[in-house]
Amino acid sequence: MTAPRPDLAGFTIDVFQNEFLPAGGRNVNAIVTVTSGLHSATLASPAAAAAAEVIIVDCSGSMNDPAGKMAEAKAATAAAIDAIRDGVSFAVIAGNEKARPVYPADASLALASPQTREAARQAVRGLQADGGTAIGQWLLLAHQIFTSGGRDGDGPAPVRHAILLTDGKNQHETPEKLAGAISWCEGTYRCDCRGVGTDWEVAELRKVSTALLGTVDIVADPAGLAADFTALMRAAMSKEISDVSLRVWTPQHARIKYLKQVAPAVDDLTGRRAAVGAQSGDYPAGAWGPGESRDYHLCVEVSPAGVGQEMLAARVSLVAGAGAGAEVLGQGLVRALWTDDEALSTRINPHVAHYTGQAELAEVIQDGLQARKEGDEDTATAKLGRAVSLASEAGHEETARLLAKVVEVVDATGTVRLKKRIADADEMALDSRSTKTVRTKK
Repeated sequence: MTAPRPDLAGFTIDVFQNEFLPAGGRNVNAIVTVTSGLHSATLASPAAAAAAEVIIVDCSGSMNDPAGKMAEAKAATAAAIDAIRDGVSFAVIAGNEKARPVYPADASLALASPQTREAARQAVRGLQADGGTAIGQWLLLAHQIFTSGGRDGDGPAPVRHAILLTDGKNQHETPEKLAGAISWCEGTYRCDCRGVGTDWEVAELRKVSTALLGTVDIVADPAGLAADFTALMRAAMSKEISDVSLRVWTPQHARIKYLKQVAPAVDDLTGRRAAVGAQSGDYPAGAWGPGESRDYHLCVEVSPAGVGQEMLAARVSLVAGAGAGAEVLGQGLVRALWTDDEALSTRINPHVAHYTGQAELAEVIQDGLQARKEGDEDTATAKLGRAVSLASEAGHEETARLLAKVVEVVDATGTVRLKKRIADADEMALDSRSTKTVRTKK
């Protein structure tokens, strides 16, 4: 394990691995834990904590059914506005088959103050539900607002975050248009997505939240929206540094098989590499708050060396900025050492084992639910049974509770029976929360 580096801008990087490989071994696995020690007093300048927030509210006709849903959405938006701290730039968007700026009405950003918050709440009270759903249009207007800067002519805030609420499927634009909008917004802002009720699609919102480094979840009862929006906004207000990346260097003839965030949720970053020279690449790490910690699973394939030889398999850095001039905020080393001692080479690091199981848990839940939708009960039973076993092994009590609403658990080793009747909300909660993980003790 590498030693922490507290001298580098408040970040520490720890590496957990079994560095020993058998003769001929190629795959090096490591869990990389990144922890921020940031707090406001350590920031270089007040501008470093500048932030912008955009709240996107579904105002399509379906928000009128059931009665009261639109009123709860407006109350939740008002609650989120109340949670924005003074001096933060913000805006509100109404979305149906088009996107419309609600406050400010000129598609700019307002600085939060008692006066602007009240003006925003007043504008939100006048929202009405009608029309269709075109989520890509909503995302593009948020992008325009974020990149236009504030009323004072300043450039975009360094920390940019959106909350998106919908109750339905993206029926009024093509999947290609939504995909194009997501791609255009990627790297510009983070977006937490919430679906209210059960008529929306988890996979659709997950595409948005994954690309935009946010979360997706269900709020089955509209009455729960205000508390959820308040929690999301308070979490966003804690972020103090943004636009950082994990930079991974590997030696010649090595390749990265995958890099996944594995805590607090599973997110495969492998395909999001931006090359920095011949042997390094950057992977997005999003925004960070004080004391925040995340775990990543790195798997590197290296050229095998002789018994007793050692090599640096990867150097993992947290960097701010892009290119060769990026500032290094923290660094950890991943090593490989070849041995003929079978006891050493077959030992599985507990952190690697834990998160390998967590990633599989997310996969088998999603596969099992999809098989159930397709009527393949045998595959669904096998996959969800495996999920029960993995949840038990990991001590993932919340996932085990959600699984018990979908299957009858005969025993925790994975023997289950599919329930004949499952509430849509329970199935969607299991799906949307399948990527959430529990930490392993260090």
